[in-house]
Amino acid sequence: MAGQVQALRRRIRTVRSTKKIAKAQELVATSRIAKAQERVNASKPYAEAITEVLTALASNASIDNPLLVPREQVRRAGVLLITSDRGLAGAYNANAIRTAEQLISRLRADGKDPVLYVVGRKGVGYYRFRNRPIEASWTGFSERPSFTDAKTIGDALLEAFVAGADDTDTHYGPDGIQGVDELHIVSTRFKSLMTQSAEARFLAPMQVEERERPEGLRPAYEFEPEADELLDALLPKYLNTRIYAALLDSAASESASRRRAMKSASDNADDLLKRYTREMNSARQAAITQEISEIVGGANALAAAGSDV
Repeated sequence: MAGQVQALRRRIRTVRSTKKIAKAQELVATSRIAKAQERVNASKPYAEAITEVLTALASNASIDNPLLVPREQVRRAGVLLITSDRGLAGAYNANAIRTAEQLISRLRADGKDPVLYVVGRKGVGYYRFRNRPIEASWTGFSERPSFTDAKTIGDALLEAFVAGADDTDTHYGPDGIQGVDELHIVSTRFKSLMTQSAEARFLAPMQVEERERPEGLRPAYEFEPEADELLDALLPKYLNTRIYAALLDSAASESASRRRAMKSASDNADDLLKRYTREMNSARQAAITQEISEIVGGANALAAAGSDV
């Protein structure tokens, strides 16, 4: 009995320590959600402005930019997957990877060769463990991405997309870069503290996503330099803006998933503490009852022996 009580005490100490860690992680994740939402809201005016300008440019310019024109033959499709650098985030990474795998299966069924680009150590580890090729990867900023990070990713994807126009069936063009003919992105959209969903979206050839405007006259633009030149300059920035928005959304989703997972772990720890405390009290009560029974039994035996004398 004494050994059982000691074992239960050790379990209780372990659960209490785990609960402290989970509670601390929950509080940190809660603060990061608010900051991530602020950054998402702060990035919206720029995204809306560049979308509005590009919409006007696209209607005035001759559409021959390689970022806007679909390829006649799509041989390879780039897939950008956004995951986290750390774990303890519930099903966040599993859902993103599952969505990416479903997209890869669809691309292969359409006769396209997927080329994988991964953000986050969890995604990189998943594919390297399975000996799956990764064309490029970026880590270390999943919880707090910057526009510089998005630009680094966007530049690599843009280079591969432009190179795809010169590639042959050997997968590499004269520039030595493995090009792609279209781009997809798999990220997690933040809807609320309780709801986040992994989504696959088409990235390039791009379609400028025009936002809804109230009824009325649209602003008139005079372009300097020419609309075609502005379009060539702004489309890469628009690509980077979309990647940045996906990174921010994924960062908020990661923190929300981690907060929910840590709250669940903390609640489970409370349940375990109650159960182990009850078991320990029952074991102690049983041990005390046994000791009392032994004492009473011994006293009765001594009394019986004395009466016989």
